[in-house]
Amino acid sequence: MHQPTTPPDTGAPGTQSLQRAIALLRIIAVNNRSGSRLVDLYRRTGLERPTVHRLLQGMVAEKLVQQEAQTKRYFLGGLAYELGLAAAPKVAMRDICLPYLDAIAEHTGDTVFLTVRSGFDGICVARADGSFPIKMFVHDVGRHRPLNVGASGLALMSALPDEEIDRICRINVERTRRKSPRFTEAALRASIESTRRRGYATNKVMDEPPVHSVGMVIRSPDGTPAAGVSVSTLASRLGNDRLEMVVRCLDDTVRSIEAELRSCVNRDRVPYAMPSVALA
Repeated sequence: MHQPTTPPDTGAPGTQSLQRAIALLRIIAVNNRSGSRLVDLYRRTGLERPTVHRLLQGMVAEKLVQQEAQTKRYFLGGLAYELGLAAAPKVAMRDICLPYLDAIAEHTGDTVFLTVRSGFDGICVARADGSFPIKMFVHDVGRHRPLNVGASGLALMSALPDEEIDRICRINVERTRRKSPRFTEAALRASIESTRRRGYATNKVMDEPPVHSVGMVIRSPDGTPAAGVSVSTLASRLGNDRLEMVVRCLDDTVRSIEAELRSCVNRDRVPYAMPSVALA
């Protein structure tokens, strides 16, 4: 059962409606592939049905949200896309990484994900499918997950300072346990230590079919973690020899991406900027 996600009222005049609208936009964005029903939105936010309907109609009028005529489900609208384009950073991580993701997918035949941080979450900003893709993935572009979930997010999180990891753990351990009751902070800490020691993260994506993933962090020119990249495949395809191949492929790719990021910063003489690092 989902917990209400309405943000607390800050007390500032005129901000409550804005906070509620943003909460709705976040939920719609997470479920943009399948769409969101009105009932799902007011249950998830804990708001009254008429309030949610009024806010949605206002956002539809402004083209932030669109409603599909047949299903009545809500999706992000054209203005949301236009705003996203306008907000693109000077150094576009996704644009730089896409050709490399395609190359990994072609070389391995597997599915490749690029994840950036947004507060306590990781957001999938790009994916590439090889010739042997996993058909049952629920993780797709635009979806949020706790940063510790998934190999790319775990690799990114493991590269953060210890005090920041502690802060994320305080929030995300309980969030993750709601969906995975057997999850523990001790297991997360062990995964972080293992990732730091080996230089890459591993993660069990799902049990049926058994799917595993391998991820590495991409660092920005100032050395801070910028994104995580991961390869996901059937566990049967990830034996020791093939794991070594995937790790080498990721390592070569990360080095090439980091070199291109440095080149962009030096060429354009602009400060490095990540697309979404909204620290909660």
